Amino acid sequence: MTRKSAIALFLAAALSAAPASARDKAPDAISASYDGFLNGLRVAAMNERFSARDGRYEIVSETSPVGLFKLFQPRPARFMSAGRVTTNGLQPDRFEGSRGDNDARRVSAEFDWPAQRLTLRHDGRNDVVELRAGTQDRLSIMYQFMFSAHDRLRRLDFTMTNGRKLDRYQYTVTPDVEIDTPLGRLKTLHLAKHREPGDSTTEIWLSPQHGYLAAKMLVIESDGARYEQVATKLEIRP
Repeated sequence: MTRKSAIALFLAAALSAAPASARDKAPDAISASYDGFLNGLRVAAMNERFSARDGRYEIVSETSPVGLFKLFQPRPARFMSAGRVTTNGLQPDRFEGSRGDNDARRVSAEFDWPAQRLTLRHDGRNDVVELRAGTQDRLSIMYQFMFSAHDRLRRLDFTMTNGRKLDRYQYTVTPDVEIDTPLGRLKTLHLAKHREPGDSTTEIWLSPQHGYLAAKMLVIESDGARYEQVATKLEIRP
């Protein structure tokens, strides 16, 4: 993973909420705030909104740079995912990401489930790839934990798009891992991405105490750059 893609993943990551076992209904609304850190320095403030109604959902993620980081990237990032709530969880219809209306690096993905086609628009081009069953986008995948049976989960295998490409991801799941967070010391469900030599390290800690909210996310690049995201506030309306 390149530094730019790691930063994008770090800034766009969404957090999820869930009960202690698989759920068949999404909460009506979730709002949350997070802090983002680069090598220990706070560089971003993140706000997330999830809403579900009449079998549909929408997620909006907005990230604003803070401090000295604003000198390098003054424009906030906005990502959106929308689609259906099914018995198997979230099924995205579209995904978008940009830093404003005139952003040349704007990305989007359109999910055509009947035709099994995923259309990716980025850098002035359209790419059409096969849409595999269960595919998520970079926002919806985190909320998909709401529909997982965590007591049986030991391995996570899924396909996900960031609007530029479609990749397969594999994570090892370890229960009862304790960490210190701004929310206190938590017993978490730890997710660690399988990686190839030279690839970045990605880890996520889900908190059962907070409905399987991802209390912390960590990306470490091969050059040692360390990106962290931690939850500072979470509100859930069932």
